[in-house]
Amino acid sequence: MAKEIDGYLKLQIPAGQANPAPPVGPAIGQRGLNIMEFCKAFNAKTQKEKPGMPIPCVVTVYKDKTFQIKVKKPPASHFLKEAANLTKASRNPGRETICQIPMTIIKEIAEKKMDDLNADNIDQAAKIIAGTARSMGYKVIDSGKLSVDEKIKKATLIKPTPTEEKSEDKTASPSENTEKKEDEKK
Repeated sequence: MAKEIDGYLKLQIPAGQANPAPPVGPAIGQRGLNIMEFCKAFNAKTQKEKPGMPIPCVVTVYKDKTFQIKVKKPPASHFLKEAANLTKASRNPGRETICQIPMTIIKEIAEKKMDDLNADNIDQAAKIIAGTARSMGYKVIDSGKLSVDEKIKKATLIKPTPTEEKSEDKTASPSENTEKKEDEKK
């Protein structure tokens, strides 16, 4: 007789780095599963992957508090950033293009992700990956080579500094502003 399924749990954990700390520990613990057993099983399944690569997985939880882990391929955004040697995508996708990526690289990524995508052939899968690339601020070109805009790349790595505007000057009337300035001089 087959085991009764209690539910499913979707997680994204760095390869080989599952540990009882949040977010893994609380998510697994709420279901009443053995956290250390899960961590050992996940790390064993992902030991062949590059350490730190984000790995999505679906955990099937059974009524008898056992589980089964189905490991998927890393997200398409990870492969795209890796291909362009970037750590982040564009801050303003659609307004600024951080990278030009040819369809040949898009198709290579589509082949890697084919099992996880809802597509029948490589061309359909490439369209899905190209959409992800455009949403990250990449420009998809038919042919050519990959090129990265170094100016925008440096800007994405630097945290933007928030600009503070004095709200009291905007809300107060001009006569009140002059009174405040006179009081500050005293």
